[in-house]
Amino acid sequence: MTVVIFLGCLLGFLILGVPIAFALLLAGTAMMWQMGMFDAQLIAQNLINGADNFVLLAAPFFMLAGEFMNAGGLSRRIVNMALCLVGHIQGGLGYVAVIAAVIMASLSGSALADTTALAALLLPMMRDAKYDVPRCAGLIACGGIIAPVIPPSIPFVIFGVAAQVSITKLFLAGIVPGVLMGASILIAWRLVSRHDKLETRPKPSAAEMRKTFIDGVWALVLPAIIIVGLKMGVFTPTEAAVVAAAYALFVGMFIYRELKFRDLYRLFLSAGKMTAVVMFLVGGAMVSAWLITVADLPGQLVGMLGGLLESPKLFMLAVVLITLVIGTSMDMTPNILILAPVLMPVVKQVGIDPVYFGVVFVMANAIGLITPPVGTSLTAVCGVGKLPVGRVVAGMWPFLLAEVGVLVALVAFPQLVTVPLAFLSR
Repeated sequence: MTVVIFLGCLLGFLILGVPIAFALLLAGTAMMWQMGMFDAQLIAQNLINGADNFVLLAAPFFMLAGEFMNAGGLSRRIVNMALCLVGHIQGGLGYVAVIAAVIMASLSGSALADTTALAALLLPMMRDAKYDVPRCAGLIACGGIIAPVIPPSIPFVIFGVAAQVSITKLFLAGIVPGVLMGASILIAWRLVSRHDKLETRPKPSAAEMRKTFIDGVWALVLPAIIIVGLKMGVFTPTEAAVVAAAYALFVGMFIYRELKFRDLYRLFLSAGKMTAVVMFLVGGAMVSAWLITVADLPGQLVGMLGGLLESPKLFMLAVVLITLVIGTSMDMTPNILILAPVLMPVVKQVGIDPVYFGVVFVMANAIGLITPPVGTSLTAVCGVGKLPVGRVVAGMWPFLLAEVGVLVALVAFPQLVTVPLAFLSR
């Protein structure tokens, strides 16, 4: 009965247009009322305690790093390097989009930031070169959702806090799946564009390539610093976020000199607004998470799932399907915050590695960012390219199916996550 009340209230408030954070609080209040333990002080206490977590400092600093990266010219130089590398081959701008998406994913950790930057930089070039623009927009949207999977990843930070899982291990475990996502849409782009008659860019000279890569090397140093620092234990994920923000600020202001002092207020304000939204969501979700534990919803869920618990792969497949369906109507952050506390006790009971589960779960949620009607990354790329959503969705399907194929492969072969994690953790 408690499950029905919680989900019914939550969905009802969302249908009425209540903001997700408030919907979580109201659904939690309804649960407390039904359980006969309503206390406004408990709600306030759990709301504050939910956001009062040192590890969550990583989220605002990674957001700030993304703002500095885009304003300071790091994103543009990554695209320029990819252009030098593959821009001259048939369909080269599509390959550029994917390669740049993978590299940028290792810098910002934000799907929305990467998608917006890539769309602004590449869609005008693709339009001028007579590419199928809606298809290209779909490719960029699918490339942008690699950011939540490759470290540093803001969703991994949120999942790690909500599910009490090592964020460092989540970061290391996401490297190979993120690269596989990039490889899958590269292959899909090759298949759908091989018969197109597309304009190609002139091949750059050796001197031009050398100049471009020397100019862009500062952007490539950051992911190396983060991965090596985490693997060697030099800093925690929270400290890595601070390092990323400070490095992007330094390079943008003093190396590339595109980031001006007058820009800082705007960038800090933008990162602060996004942080406020995320933190309020986290606080509201932690109220529900506490009540979920008190009401023993995980135990009720175990009873409902029944035979699925006998097969870890069948259970994972069911979770992936549920997450993909929910992702069409709910954004990534609240989805993680709502489902992670409910599912983790069941995951442990089934005997699934929590880190492996976190990678697959976050990837499934990331795909929700590009599935209509709520997909925020899909909406962003449509807005930047001034394209109708329907046309972009039609052009996106080959790349979306490729990434879902990777997700299914991870469910079928957990070793794709666990073996690289064991190697990188040594």
